[in-house]
Amino acid sequence: MKNILFILILLIYQNSISQGALSSNTTFPIDYFESPLDIPLILSGTFGELRTNHFHSGLDIKTLGKEGLNVTTAAEGYVSRIKVSAWGYGKALYITHPNGYTSVYAHLKKFNNKIEAFVKKHQYSKKSFEIQLFPQASALPISKGEVIALSGNSGSSGGPHLHFEIRNSKTEKPINPMLFGIQINDAIKPRINTLIGYSLSDESHINRISKPSQISLIKLKDGNLTTPIINAYGKIGFGINAYDQLDGAYNKNGLYSLTMLVNGTKVHEFNATSFSFSESKYINLLIDYERLANLNQRIQKCFIEPSNKLSLYKKSDTKGYLTVKDGLNYNVEVIAKDFKGNTQSIKIPIVGKKDSLIVANNLKETPYKINFKEFNKFSLNGVSIAFPKNTFYNNEFLDFKVENNIVKVHTPTIPLDKNYTLTFDVSKYSPEEKKHLYIASVNKYGTTSYQKTIKKNTTFYTSTKKLGNYTLASDNEKPIIKLLNIRNEQWLTKYNSIKVHISDSGSGIKSYKGEIDGEWILMEYDAKTDKLTYDLNDKSFTNAKHNLKVTVTDNVGNTRVLNATFYRKK
Repeated sequence: MKNILFILILLIYQNSISQGALSSNTTFPIDYFESPLDIPLILSGTFGELRTNHFHSGLDIKTLGKEGLNVTTAAEGYVSRIKVSAWGYGKALYITHPNGYTSVYAHLKKFNNKIEAFVKKHQYSKKSFEIQLFPQASALPISKGEVIALSGNSGSSGGPHLHFEIRNSKTEKPINPMLFGIQINDAIKPRINTLIGYSLSDESHINRISKPSQISLIKLKDGNLTTPIINAYGKIGFGINAYDQLDGAYNKNGLYSLTMLVNGTKVHEFNATSFSFSESKYINLLIDYERLANLNQRIQKCFIEPSNKLSLYKKSDTKGYLTVKDGLNYNVEVIAKDFKGNTQSIKIPIVGKKDSLIVANNLKETPYKINFKEFNKFSLNGVSIAFPKNTFYNNEFLDFKVENNIVKVHTPTIPLDKNYTLTFDVSKYSPEEKKHLYIASVNKYGTTSYQKTIKKNTTFYTSTKKLGNYTLASDNEKPIIKLLNIRNEQWLTKYNSIKVHISDSGSGIKSYKGEIDGEWILMEYDAKTDKLTYDLNDKSFTNAKHNLKVTVTDNVGNTRVLNATFYRKK
């Protein structure tokens, strides 16, 4: 009865408070949330960092290089969502709080006993390791500071750490946890490595170059930077590669703020405060996408592309573009800042001078012209590509070829807003051949990766958001299954788990199933190590002899079954 009353009060309080909390984006409760770990907080990732196709939505907190630290809830509330996946956040908990916010804890190793039992009950009911649950508010109430899990390395984590977020419960927008008073020591200035100048109209140039060009940097005594005098004309912009470091860590983290001033007037400002997941795709317009693809370097632009709808910018009439007029001088300053206010800046002196080009940005024309506001479809040698309108952000000319069984759909140097369809005519193949065929992407090293393939009678197609090379590949090999920590015909009285390694060198693993004595068992899948783990404490063994059966199927239907006998009675 006490718990039910608490939940009712919590829900009423949450509804009333959240309306006020959501009405302002400038004030946040500073002393409401506590640290989720009982150790000094050192970060390996900051909020708003530039990641592949998305912004980082929380803080990545180091866990002393190991798993198993106690994770405590940052405030009272209730478990509103639980997700278990082999990818992404791995094992994750969402705690809804009465003040209108939700905290998120990801890459966990294990939930506390109460939550673990709740999750396993549903996993066994649905016969699935991967699961997503939305418990009722009264099911799993949580006190402030309660241990809710052990830290881990699950999902797509690159090493042991805790991913921690604070979201607006109503909009689900993640908000920078530092705005809530989460304290991180940081006395180190950001570092700017590279400055790129962009000529953004047919007539414009920087130092008589119309292509994007790197501008040399000169370090000043105060640690800031400047450049040689630049001669420029027309509509131009700038971008930088920079990172920030925090006390106690060597990780290269993202900036909190990037600002540009022209003659002392602010013309561009980016702040890593909050964003919606639906707009995260516009990161590919914020950065120089082509340079990232070619040089693996992220340049953050100090101007806003026309199709960029990010909310992380402050309003600006010029949107960061500078129109340089012949005979006039300009002083540009770019300032990189971290959350604690440490800064490094570049001062860029510009002289307006209209001149002839020595390096032009010539556009390569092809027969495959994209009008980005229209539906576009092209076919060649039994292969077709179809782009819905507004798949691209601008008009483009595509390099489309079919040679030696490789389909080239341009190069992965242009960002796309949505998926396009790639279709192969497979009418020449026999039914048996088609059974083993699938569409694969081909990287620059020639390595293939399975693409979800929809098979019709005479055509196979896939939907993808990435340009590049593709092919039809064949997989005739069954997956491989190996016992790791046990052997056949072994007594497991003193064992806590059974571990199995699974792999597939062709189309990749689609599904797996574990059984003991004909009953489904929960085997946790670690995609990073291709390891299945079964907790022997999940089941009571009344008889001594038992059969373990593991079935693994790849993406074209090849299946392998492992059978093993073990002995255990307790």
